[in-house]
Amino acid sequence: MTQFPQDFLWGAATSSHQVEGDNTKNDWWAWEKSSALKEVSGSACRHYQLYNQDFDLAKGLNHNAHRLSLEWSRIEPEEGKFSSAELEHYADVLLSLRQRNLKPIVTLHHFTNPLWLARLGGWQNPKCAGYYLRFVNKVVERFKEQAVYWVTINEPSVYIYYSYIIGAWPPQAKSVFKAMRVEQNLSLAHIQAYRLIHRIYKENKLKPPLVSLAQNLQAFVPCSRNLKNRFSVYLRERLFNLRFIEKLIRNKSLDFIGVNYYSRTLVEVKRWGFWNLLLDVCQDNHRPLKKNSLGWDIYPQGLYELLLKLKKHNLPILILENGICTEDDGLRWDFIRLHLESLQRAIHAGVNIKGYIYWSLIDNYEWDKGFGPRFGLVEVDYSTYQRRVRESAKHFAAVCKTGRLD
Repeated sequence: MTQFPQDFLWGAATSSHQVEGDNTKNDWWAWEKSSALKEVSGSACRHYQLYNQDFDLAKGLNHNAHRLSLEWSRIEPEEGKFSSAELEHYADVLLSLRQRNLKPIVTLHHFTNPLWLARLGGWQNPKCAGYYLRFVNKVVERFKEQAVYWVTINEPSVYIYYSYIIGAWPPQAKSVFKAMRVEQNLSLAHIQAYRLIHRIYKENKLKPPLVSLAQNLQAFVPCSRNLKNRFSVYLRERLFNLRFIEKLIRNKSLDFIGVNYYSRTLVEVKRWGFWNLLLDVCQDNHRPLKKNSLGWDIYPQGLYELLLKLKKHNLPILILENGICTEDDGLRWDFIRLHLESLQRAIHAGVNIKGYIYWSLIDNYEWDKGFGPRFGLVEVDYSTYQRRVRESAKHFAAVCKTGRLD
């Protein structure tokens, strides 16, 4: 039995488009309607109406923090025109969290863009960082006394990969050059937003905020240790895991490192081609592991190894997402327990870890995968929107309450 730190953050996460429902003013809503997706987000989980109920569940599960995102397209549905009603709604949401002693961890961009921005070219547009900063300024000025933790951008590498490399998400642009332009604009937006948020808090004589982004990290493991595979692992770690974080660290624009971690990629490269080195994986089920319902390998060891690699930066680390979609709730608890054991090992090795946020609080709309994947600590019946707490959530609740993993 090992005790986690006294002030450790325990909680779960949601994102606006995946749970709120009826986000009709963003690019995903428009794309869902025009694409061949089997399921569209529609009413999602009706969290927009039921947030108090969901936060009651989080409080009842002994959480002391909650990660959420503010939907840009609700707050600024037309360029330069902000909705006072939606700002008031999110003020109520943040108040609801604070009334339950749940620390808000506020994400400002979680994959979706206002439709007006998408029509202007989205993150390819060199003016996009300026549009984003205008939104950030409005939101942070409004909510500066309600939140300390701010996450500027969720998983920029994932967003770039799915939207601009393989073209599976809107705007479905397969272009390395567009991807590089988007990466540049996203990093610039974060750096400028970091400075803006700190300036707002300083000018209002408030305690300094804690600002970061959520970086998805994968464990890249060579299937066999030949030169192609080892070089590919090195390349992918640089490009997908570390490149974005290290650029922001060089620009002194991270107060902590926000980590999202789910799985392992087993790398087996067929030939010395650019796309082979970046994308080839083992197709022969070598070194098999248990998997989630999307076929992702369950590999807790990878979280420990990645945290050790981040230790050299001497920054606090906050796990902002870690979770599993599965119909087997016993497997869900095993997943959580094993990843918490990896966290403990990292803490004992001197890594400064501040908290663990499970993905997700409730089942939700899993982007292009629809409603099939079940990540939630709390089950959602999509025909009635009834919530049911899973047994895994109760096991996790005991850890949240005591800070001990028995």
